[in-house]
Amino acid sequence: MCETRKERDSMGEMTVPAEALYGAQTARAVENFPISGMGFPRPFIRALGMIKQGAARTNLELGLIHRERAMAIMEASEEVITGALDEHFVVDIFQTGSGTSTNMNANEVIANRAAGLLGQAAGGRPVHPNDHVNLGQSSNDVIPTAMHVSAAVEIRHTLVPALFAIQEGFGEKALAFDDIIKIGRTHLQDATPVRLGQVFSGYARQVSQAIRRLEAALEDLYELPLGGTAVGTGINTDPAFAAKVIEGIAEVTGLPFREATNHFEAQGARDGAVAASAALKGCAVALFKIANDIRLLGSGPRCGLGELILPPVQPGSSIMPGKVNPVMTESLIQVCAQVIGNDAAVTLGGLAGNFELNVMMPLLAHNILQSVELLGRAVTQFNLRCLQGLEADRDRCESLVEQSLAMATALAPAIGYDKAASIAKKAWETGKTVRQVAGEEGVLEAEQLKRILDPRPMTEPGIPGKTKREA
Repeated sequence: MCETRKERDSMGEMTVPAEALYGAQTARAVENFPISGMGFPRPFIRALGMIKQGAARTNLELGLIHRERAMAIMEASEEVITGALDEHFVVDIFQTGSGTSTNMNANEVIANRAAGLLGQAAGGRPVHPNDHVNLGQSSNDVIPTAMHVSAAVEIRHTLVPALFAIQEGFGEKALAFDDIIKIGRTHLQDATPVRLGQVFSGYARQVSQAIRRLEAALEDLYELPLGGTAVGTGINTDPAFAAKVIEGIAEVTGLPFREATNHFEAQGARDGAVAASAALKGCAVALFKIANDIRLLGSGPRCGLGELILPPVQPGSSIMPGKVNPVMTESLIQVCAQVIGNDAAVTLGGLAGNFELNVMMPLLAHNILQSVELLGRAVTQFNLRCLQGLEADRDRCESLVEQSLAMATALAPAIGYDKAASIAKKAWETGKTVRQVAGEEGVLEAEQLKRILDPRPMTEPGIPGKTKREA
């Protein structure tokens, strides 16, 4: 039997493990919400520690709390920031929709740890979780603030750098593959030629646009609800409190956090979080498209498209010897699917802004932070284990171009659409190339036909077979 102690809250006594730093309200939440076994992730707990530390410092500056007590709270909060007290954060994600249980979890842990730093036992309340640690705050402004801070920090400092790395990687491949001509494909059917480098330049641009949208979404996350307390009015907080705390958070994180322009919007709605999730979903959609293209272009190695050669990273089959699968692309597209699903839940969560408070904030925070973490890790692994070692099969690319019936497209300006279509059809029926059929039918002089069916000019604007001035 483990040793226990008694803790009290406004509803009475609760028994907690003797070594636990949390108190009665946390213990009630543990009993009430044994739902998923998932707690708030480390970035969120770190953000809570930042808020509590900044609050204690600010309340000390404002003369609202004794110095010794404030310093103990700040020291305990630092341990929350570093993760030293993570084992004491025990409340499930699926809890009260305001996140009050987790805010009180933080308040109780910090209060009891601060008491220990002051040489007193946990539970005696020389540092009170509400009166001292939560001074000038409400769960209703602390939890969304922690959500914004943690999401913004993780997007800006983890995900965006990972995306910049693969944008650079795609750009390097675009240059390396620029002279390789391959067949384009639309509707999964042959289309006119394109340079492989052009394809990869498109991937680089997709990632660049995803980064731009994420950075735009960050602007809303930089607005913090702290200072609104219960319903946005700021009751029970000093008017200077929020700005001072937020200034400290901005300095620590290096991000331009600021107090919300309108606390009623900032507290009653979670539109900024919804927009951030939408940007994450958009990023996932782009990455899914890219990863899917790469695995299809690398299909084979002998009986598929085979235009790309993906790095082999592990055996692909428990029954087929020698098989190698595109596992890094498959991992990435599964992550993208999860992020898209997370966004659906965030969208529903955003609808739950009832009057002055959203009541699905733990779900919002969990899904957004999971999306950021999954994307950041998957993108990094994809870059290291697939993109950097990706190669092209030049011979395969160029041989498929010559075999394509879409080569007849270049003939249309010179001989007309119907005649070009007839040549393509005959090429299909006879198994010959468009070049062979066109030559046999004598539709153009040999030199002109050679010039028009040169695939390189087909990858640029203009009319095949003519100079730019002629065109």
